Parts: sequence; structure tokens; C-alpha cells
Amino acid sequence: MLTKKETRLRRARQTRAKISELKAVRLSVYRSNLHIYAQVIDATGSHVLASASTVEGEVRAAGGRGSTVDAAKLVGQRIAERAKAKGVTKVAFDRSGFSYHGRVKALADAAREAGLQF
Repeated sequence: MLTKKETRLRRARQTRAKISELKAVRLSVYRSNLHIYAQVIDATGSHVLASASTVEGEVRAAGGRGSTVDAAKLVGQRIAERAKAKGVTKVAFDRSGFSYHGRVKALADAAREAGLQF
């Protein structure tokens, strides 16, 4: 029987296989108990074009704790701004096997509102 982590990683692997097949730039999200991280990775999967997380000092000052929906919204806005600055507007959303709910959904919605398309 698979553990909770193994099933999440299995879902992530399936998603990443499809995204690499599409040759799309991806917005990858990782959620820990304390923080949330987002990266925009190029189509080859070898270069990080932009990143944002709740570990950053400015985000911590503005959003408080990293494990809240408000902090995730702030990270979503920041990753969208940084991606647009690099000329990336269209991405594929890689939720790393996490359910599209709570902090992951808040980050995605904020990134969409800030101008990323996915």
C-alpha cells in the first residue's frame, strides 16, 4: 500500500509527464506545513525563470505567517509579476500532486488575477 506522500508524488509525476509532452512553461507549486513556494520553469525543465515563496523577507513582513491563504495570495501575485517581467504570460499549472484547494487554489487565483494565463 502506498503512503500519502507516495500517492502525491505519483500524481505529480503524471502531471509533469503531460506538461513536458506539451512543451509548456510550467508554474510549479510546493506546499509545506509552514510555507508555500512557486517557481516558473522553462519548457525544457532545466532553468528556473522566476520564483517566489513565503520565506522571502518582504512576503513575511507583508503577509505574516507563511501557512495562510493570504500569504499564498501574496506569493501568487509576486510570481506573476516576476514571470511577466521575464516575458512569460502563458504557463501550465503544476500543483505537484497537491489538491486544488486552500493555499494552492489561492496562489493560482492570485496569479491569474495578476496576469498569468493557465
